Amino acid sequence: MIIDDVKIKITAGKGGNGMAVFNKIKMALGPTGGSGGKGGSIFLEGVSDLTALKQFRFKKDIKAEKGENGKPQLRDGFDAEDLFLQVPVGTVYKNLTNGRSFEITKIGQTDLIAKGGKGGKGNYKFRSATNTSPKEFQMGTDGETFEIQFELKLIADVGFIGLPNVGKSSLLNELTNAKSKVANYAFTTLEPNLGAYYDLVLADIPGLIEGASTGKGLGIKFLKHVERTKTLFHLVSAESLDPIKDYNDVRNELKEYNLQLLQKIEYIFLSKIDTASKERILEIKSQFKEVGKDIIEISIIDSESLDSVKKILNAIAEDKKVKTL
Repeated sequence: MIIDDVKIKITAGKGGNGMAVFNKIKMALGPTGGSGGKGGSIFLEGVSDLTALKQFRFKKDIKAEKGENGKPQLRDGFDAEDLFLQVPVGTVYKNLTNGRSFEITKIGQTDLIAKGGKGGKGNYKFRSATNTSPKEFQMGTDGETFEIQFELKLIADVGFIGLPNVGKSSLLNELTNAKSKVANYAFTTLEPNLGAYYDLVLADIPGLIEGASTGKGLGIKFLKHVERTKTLFHLVSAESLDPIKDYNDVRNELKEYNLQLLQKIEYIFLSKIDTASKERILEIKSQFKEVGKDIIEISIIDSESLDSVKKILNAIAEDKKVKTL
């Protein structure tokens, strides 16, 4: 299940306390209290898993570890480990306490959201020429604590659409390091999956069936994700008895949901060509030609056909790079 809006409380770790202690060894008297370690900070990290927010469905209070207290013999306490919260790419972070807001837009992107407390000084740090036996020490400071909200707004440069079981997940897996579930039955993909192709984010949108715009099948939930993609890769299976109808069924659902979806840049791919004869492939391409559509034939076991997909993606990536200069 995708959780796309959640509120939690985060608390960074408290710094460890400094220590006040004196050496009892003869001829080596003096302060030897160590300082406390710093508390763990909390970071966000962007990941491709769109279901990552569900970790906060029941766990609403997140705390980082405390820093270790100072020790005798000039031994400082260990710093606590920082805590990394994994959230899907497209997550908008809103700090409800101080009003700060930003968005995680890239896989692997990290951002500090709560700073850990500083460790307190031990009495060794307070020694001076006029204070050779200081009894002062410091307590560690508290880590930052905030009320925050996560809202998922799927952002993808390219969205893979089509009926169930047309090879969208398989194509995503071949092009990226995504590990989408793949099987030969409808609705294998129950949640959108993301993958990174260099600087592009690719999204495998669950299969859309006739009536999706009215809530049938996986419903309009995933049509919303299509709405946020920039370019559409529309897959039609060579195994289909009526590829033109399959194509039009999906297009009609896009139209019923939001007419503007039909204005997006679209590439049509005839997938699973390894399962059809050359005569059947030519027949399907001719059918699409008659309605004014070009269709690109691909198979995940044909590296040459995948090169045609990569060529399109490389052009999209180059265009994206120019626009961000």
